Amino acid sequence: MLTAQHLNVAYGQSHVIRDVSFSLQQGETLAVMGRNGMGKTTLLKALIGMLPIQSGSLRIDGTDLTGLKSPARVRAGLGFVPQGRMIFSQLTVEENILAGMGHALEGGHSTVPRWVYEFFPVLGEMSQRKGGNLSGGQQQQLAIARALAGDPKVLILDEPTEGIQPSIVKEIARTLTRLKAERGFAMLVSEQALSFALDVADRFLIIERGGFVFEARRGEVDAARIQAFLAI
Repeated sequence: MLTAQHLNVAYGQSHVIRDVSFSLQQGETLAVMGRNGMGKTTLLKALIGMLPIQSGSLRIDGTDLTGLKSPARVRAGLGFVPQGRMIFSQLTVEENILAGMGHALEGGHSTVPRWVYEFFPVLGEMSQRKGGNLSGGQQQQLAIARALAGDPKVLILDEPTEGIQPSIVKEIARTLTRLKAERGFAMLVSEQALSFALDVADRFLIIERGGFVFEARRGEVDAARIQAFLAI
């Protein structure tokens, strides 16, 4: 479904992502893990088009995304939940979700799909409340709902557990697993919390200094070894 080949990404003169390749199949969840500063967020920003790809290629279902801007990548099937959530604090919950349905709204749809509130009932209860008045966990659910409302083929999440209490993290993991099974999308998650990754991921990649150094599938995960890569 999503295939990256030999990606190289730079911040100015700093070569951050170095010759990275991976593939993601329909319905699969891939967790990219690593310490701060190892390139996780840079990689995800390059995938969604917030940073340019210096060399290499990115495709979804055979469509070349490499030179496309972010809106075109979203229309092609990518959804993005950024680090820090970045919801629109002065818009209501409903307006935030509708903002994630940009291309759908062009076709005349102007209501939030019922399934969104079925999976995130707290958002239905607070649909007319401003996003900035929600708790951190509720804002994260809103950011996920906004990205999913556009019906992506691949949902990309950058550090989704950051700053959220453990009970809400568990709830988000359960909801994402149910959503993925029902809606049929794939997920790419950048994460440092091993417990969350173990709850949602089918495959694990460890990134260090901009390149992948370790890979494991769910059935062969050595949690202690992965934790050693994450230790400061």
